[in-house]
Amino acid sequence: MFDVFLYPVSAILWFWHKVFGAVSSPDSGVAWVLSIVFLVFTLRLLLVKPALGALRAGRRMQALAPRMREIKEKYGKDRQRMAKEIQKLHAETGANPLGGCLPALIQLPVFLSLYWVLRDFTPGAQSNHVFDAAGVRSFLNADLFGAKLGNWLSQPAAELAAFGTDHVHMIAVGVPLMLIASLATFFSMRSGLARQPETAGITKLMMYLAPLGMLVSGAFFPVPIGVLLYFLATNVWTLGQQHFLTKVVDREEASR
Repeated sequence: MFDVFLYPVSAILWFWHKVFGAVSSPDSGVAWVLSIVFLVFTLRLLLVKPALGALRAGRRMQALAPRMREIKEKYGKDRQRMAKEIQKLHAETGANPLGGCLPALIQLPVFLSLYWVLRDFTPGAQSNHVFDAAGVRSFLNADLFGAKLGNWLSQPAAELAAFGTDHVHMIAVGVPLMLIASLATFFSMRSGLARQPETAGITKLMMYLAPLGMLVSGAFFPVPIGVLLYFLATNVWTLGQQHFLTKVVDREEASR
């Protein structure tokens, strides 16, 4: 389903691996870690414009909230009239209730493709889209402070030993990655919710469940260290991007 995205995503990873592999050893953990991080940064940079559009759309809808409540209170018993008045309000203000959703839908297949490209570096694989068998072996042999990028924390000790690592190294590297990624997720969601005091309770609950889910999945499910690096890079980027784009929109609104 995502093949149309998987090849471009793997091509970007291949490009950055060639760049950093030329500086250090192509099989080194440093080259692969930087390649994953810059793959995330490249894709997120390409998607800044849709993210900015989503933030602007969200602000417009937030500004309309009082008028929306008035319409619902006035025409609450007449659903047809209420829908007509809401549609009229959107037309007058140029607001689009889907404006904040569509950019996210555009980004979703890109992020899923990035995730699956990293997951498709599997033992014995002859290729991973743009990467050949040698590229797959290079990734699987790479390590970060002794933790192999293609292995995961809950993997049996015998399997880890076969790849030249163990639970001590996997935990020493994997747990800090999960903690930092979870904290970045929490703070980015809290920052977004702080500007939406009327947000539903379930959304506020997700602010705690999402970081917890990341910790649980990283500890108990087959999530390779390379994928944890992806989570870390994308969540740190999200936190920084949200802070930057919020200031951009704040300046736009102040200048009106």
